[in-house]
Amino acid sequence: MKKTLSIIALSIIGFGLVSCKKENKETQSTETATTDSAAVAAPVTTDSAAAPVTGEAAAPVSNEPSTSVALSENSFDFGKIKKGDKVEHVYEITNTGKNPLIISEVKPGCGCTAPDFTKEPIMPGKKGKVTLHFDSSSFDGNVQKYADVFANVEKAPIRLTFTANIQP
Repeated sequence: MKKTLSIIALSIIGFGLVSCKKENKETQSTETATTDSAAVAAPVTTDSAAAPVTGEAAAPVSNEPSTSVALSENSFDFGKIKKGDKVEHVYEITNTGKNPLIISEVKPGCGCTAPDFTKEPIMPGKKGKVTLHFDSSSFDGNVQKYADVFANVEKAPIRLTFTANIQP
C-alpha cells in the first residue's frame, strides 16, 4: 500500500514539474492518462494524491475546527477549445459540517491556471465557490491541470482537476 502511494505521489510530482512545458501530443496524452487514473481512482475526500510528500512546500495548516464538505464536482472537461482561449469553470463547495468552512488557499499546479475562491467563512449548509481560470496559449492537444484547495477539512488538500483538448 505504501509503495503504491509513493508511486502515485511521485507520478504526480513528475507531472507537475513538466506540466507547464510545451510538449507534443503523444507525451501529453500518455501523462494525462497516467495522472487521470490516479485522480479518478479515489474520491475527493480520500484522494491519495493529497497525501503529504517530502520535497514539496509545506501545506498551509489551519488552526480552525475541522468541518466537512461536498463538491458539485471535482473534475471538469472543457472539451475542445481553441489555442489561446482563456476559459474558466466554477466548482461549488458546500459546507456539510458543523463548523464554518474556511478556504485558506488554492494552489494551482501550473502558472497557466489562476484561482479565485470564496474568502469569507462559509457557514454550515451554505455554498462557496472556487473558480479556476485557464490560459491555453502554451498548449496543444489534450491537457489535464489541477489546483489544490487548502481548507479546514480533515483530508486537505482537496484536488480539483480539469481537462481540455486544445485545437490549433
